Amino acid sequence: MDIQIGIKSKNLAEVANSLNKLLADENVLLIKTKNAHWNVEGHDFHAQHLFFETQFGQVEEIIDGVAERIRTLGHYAEATLKDYLKLTQLTEQTRKDNSSDSFMKELLNDHENIIIELRGNIGRFANELQDVGTSDFITGIMETHEKMAWMLRAHLK
Repeated sequence: MDIQIGIKSKNLAEVANSLNKLLADENVLLIKTKNAHWNVEGHDFHAQHLFFETQFGQVEEIIDGVAERIRTLGHYAEATLKDYLKLTQLTEQTRKDNSSDSFMKELLNDHENIIIELRGNIGRFANELQDVGTSDFITGIMETHEKMAWMLRAHLK
């Protein structure tokens, strides 16, 4: 059944494609954050283990919301690791060791890359593609990533 919500089907497809790229980024970020949670080492292990657990919980919520938004727009959410690796802008790993600082620097870079991509799509979704709802939705995701990035940055001071 065709979706009739006042947005051209071509625009819905373009928004869904962009959201699937975001979904890929979020899933790669999730795995990297879980890796940090599982493998962090050092004198600050316990505190950082709990910190990374909080962060991956936030990313899991984002992932569910993005996939549901894609479905709301009448498209299917990508759901394979192979497709995520084709669609993501993130790299799987750049750190050199398992210290909390090393994990945090890499994760901070990933959050900042996602923030930049989201910020670039806010106006595009609302103005060019006439999807104010998704524009608003990704604004909230961007704000969550900004706060998560701030937390990582604060740890690195």
